[in-house]
Amino acid sequence: MPAPITTDIAAAAEVLRAGGLVAIPTETVYGLAGNALNEAAVAKIFAAKNRPSFDPLILHQSSAERIFAFTTAPSPAAAQLAAHCWPGPLTLVLNKQAVVPDLVSAGLETVAVRVPQHPVARQLLELLDFPLAAPSANPFGYVSPTTAQHVADQLGDRIDLILDGGPCQIGLESTIVGFPEGVPTVYRKGGLPVESLEQLLGHPLAINTHSSSHPTAPGMLSRHYSPGVPLDLWADLKQVDELPPDSAVIGFGMGGTHYRRDENRHLDFYDLSPTGSLEEAAQQLFSVLRQVAKQDYLRAAAVLVPERGLGRAINDRLRRAAVEE
Repeated sequence: MPAPITTDIAAAAEVLRAGGLVAIPTETVYGLAGNALNEAAVAKIFAAKNRPSFDPLILHQSSAERIFAFTTAPSPAAAQLAAHCWPGPLTLVLNKQAVVPDLVSAGLETVAVRVPQHPVARQLLELLDFPLAAPSANPFGYVSPTTAQHVADQLGDRIDLILDGGPCQIGLESTIVGFPEGVPTVYRKGGLPVESLEQLLGHPLAINTHSSSHPTAPGMLSRHYSPGVPLDLWADLKQVDELPPDSAVIGFGMGGTHYRRDENRHLDFYDLSPTGSLEEAAQQLFSVLRQVAKQDYLRAAAVLVPERGLGRAINDRLRRAAVEE
């Protein structure tokens, strides 16, 4: 039976207290949430997503004080980032307390934590006396959901409830920062631009975002976000005539509309942002990849966006989507 979609926050809290799974809205993407301190509930998350157990999860709570209760004392750099960026699309990887199950952290001594900004998520977390483990609410390796209906389409028969908080404002997962040997290091580019973090800390950050196996943080696997069709990456549209008919082109700043059909070449063009806005492109990215996945295209191509601000995270997702098995 498909999971019901509701706006009832109290009902979602009851399902979570009983060890069930609830898809919840955040400002980044929808997360698949369960009681992070209940190993049976955490195991259900991995099973519903078909997610490998070596890929750690992110803990969510409603304030820095509440989430830091599950970590050791943060370093000055971590505390500074938390003070300025929470609630918001930033995840910190810190040493964990023993109460955090090894299944959540994939056996690591560290755990990823964040305070989401979405008002529905925060109201839900305020009702709970435990943190939520909540990876993106999609089958492992596929496109992350940015609406309640996206969750229903992909996981509706595997979970208990979908809490509808409307479309996600940012549309990309959180930026993840860890501190190996005390050095602030970006593990995943995301909804908070790296430049903003560097400006805050006053120095460049190390970047270590990809891992083929046994990642040190969520979202580091090199193949992810697959649209289910071979995807080429281009610097511009000069190669468009090389695509076979019945292919898709994902562009940026092409003007006009978000979608148009070229009947002469039998190509569909999806524009992440006709006006060239990186914020709009981030919001549209997963929806466009999802639309491409629904069609019977022979091939697809995507034009990389400018490599600055949110563009760095958008291009990161496109590069991983283009990795073939």
